[in-house]
Amino acid sequence: MTTRLPTYFLSHGGGPWPYLDGPFRQAFNQLEQSLKDIRRELGEVPRAVLVISGHWEENGFAISSGEQPGMVYDYSGFPPHTYEIKYKAPGSPELAERVRKLLQEGGIPARLDPERGYDHGTFSMMKPLYPEEDIPLVQLSIDRSYDPELHLKLGRLLAPLRDEGVLIIGSGLSYHNMREMRGTSAVEPSRIFDAWLHETLISAQPEERTAKLVDWEQAPMARAAHPEEDHLIPLMVVVGASEGEPGAAVYHQSDLFGGITASSFRFGDVPTAA
Repeated sequence: MTTRLPTYFLSHGGGPWPYLDGPFRQAFNQLEQSLKDIRRELGEVPRAVLVISGHWEENGFAISSGEQPGMVYDYSGFPPHTYEIKYKAPGSPELAERVRKLLQEGGIPARLDPERGYDHGTFSMMKPLYPEEDIPLVQLSIDRSYDPELHLKLGRLLAPLRDEGVLIIGSGLSYHNMREMRGTSAVEPSRIFDAWLHETLISAQPEERTAKLVDWEQAPMARAAHPEEDHLIPLMVVVGASEGEPGAAVYHQSDLFGGITASSFRFGDVPTAA
């Protein structure tokens, strides 16, 4: 039996989509099903979730440490009720301190933030994944430097959590160019960069995978897909935490918003029963 948890890089969709109805919500039907499938493949193993969110940037690293975090409505233009929603999962000061110590011991300082609430990079995908809102949840910021090697190192330091029942999720988007997202000019860049991600994360050998991620800007259509890499950097963390282990796609869609390609990935094997 193995209870070591895999890590995930999840494309979290747009805004508060699980709390909406109509065509916008329906655009994420495939994503929603993939999150339900992840829940099923993990079974009852996770005792807590650590999310590295592309929507939380700091100078350095910060860890949410409140017992009952509030909400961060970091989007605009959505219906009024989406600014009142609550994702009520408890925080975990214990896990937050464990994360801080792991990073400190590895030479990366981090501070606890008892005031930080759940941003939509977290609650948008946690709602379909764990709708009961009962699994302890901690967020970890990314560093504004966007340094791939730093975030890979961060992930390596977090790796022991995988044997402690903590599910590590990097939450971002495989394509994130807001200026082009609604137009036809997003179709080819998203497809081409997504193909590079699949080749790099699934087919490349571990050392090659790491090297390619460090130099991700050399990928075809890299900057067309990510003018700023805030939504890509969480990928570096989860790869670092599962370095050397196989990658697999757990979500792939080529018709999002009329033609955008988006994917999510798992690193490492799913838990197996005795």
